[in-house]
Amino acid sequence: MQRLDGGSAVPLPLRGAIVALGNFDGFHLGHQAVVGRAVERARAEGRPAIVATFDPHPRRFFQPDAPPFRLTTLDQRERLFGHAGAAAMLVFHFDATLARLTARQFADQLVDTVGAAGVVTGEDFTFGKGREGSVATLAALGEELGFTAETVAPVALDGGTVSSSRIRAALKAGDPGTAAALLTRPFAISAEVEGGAKLGRQLGYPTANMRLGTYLRPAYGIYAVRGRLPDGRVLDGVANLGIRPSFDPPIELLESFFFDFSGDLYGQRLEVELIAYLRPEAKFDSLDALIAQMDQDSARARDLLARG
Repeated sequence: MQRLDGGSAVPLPLRGAIVALGNFDGFHLGHQAVVGRAVERARAEGRPAIVATFDPHPRRFFQPDAPPFRLTTLDQRERLFGHAGAAAMLVFHFDATLARLTARQFADQLVDTVGAAGVVTGEDFTFGKGREGSVATLAALGEELGFTAETVAPVALDGGTVSSSRIRAALKAGDPGTAAALLTRPFAISAEVEGGAKLGRQLGYPTANMRLGTYLRPAYGIYAVRGRLPDGRVLDGVANLGIRPSFDPPIELLESFFFDFSGDLYGQRLEVELIAYLRPEAKFDSLDALIAQMDQDSARARDLLARG
């Protein structure tokens, strides 16, 4: 799958594509419906399918001091779009120049960049300076500029609309199961494993330490997790996500201990899926009390993960 710059014309074999257009952070069920429709149309018409997204997220541009909220990195989205059948991911860099474009100017850029034959969005898609453009605006511009515009209705699950905000709320509430149902896969943090103070090794629980970066902060606490290594291996484990209140200074990390594994993960990019929330973080009066709790957490995580 190709990653393309939204500021440059796409290669000739990809021109005339059907474009799924949106932020698609998380690539949840609703996003999958939009991209799925674009891929379906592209195949029916013998065209390529391209997913166009924005990076950074427009909210980060307009609210630079907002707390981290991302559900996926660009690399994760690229992989997910490829699995969904897209031929390429087109990334519009969201900066002051893009923010100043009118709806008409953005549509012109889409035509110039892709030569789009069709554009598929969600029903709530907005674009252009001050979010002046709606799906009706896009349809009208399409008629004028030579592309069709199609919308896909929101997807409902368990009595509510599937949305990134609903997923974020579930993760903040310590409910990764609901988030996974809406995403169709566990929420996963991908980052490089860093060296640490080796406190876990001293306790008999050597951990792979990862920064959370721009990801949303789920509820701090202990999780049953699955780690996916670059070589394809999948490891069950238990992790602390938070600031480690039993140690000073507090450092925000995802620290994963993988069962029945010995090896050096430093410097490798690891993806850790949050499967189940076990308990909140806690401060312990002694290392013995902490180790006893870690033993209980590990046993519980093993049991939960063994069930699938």
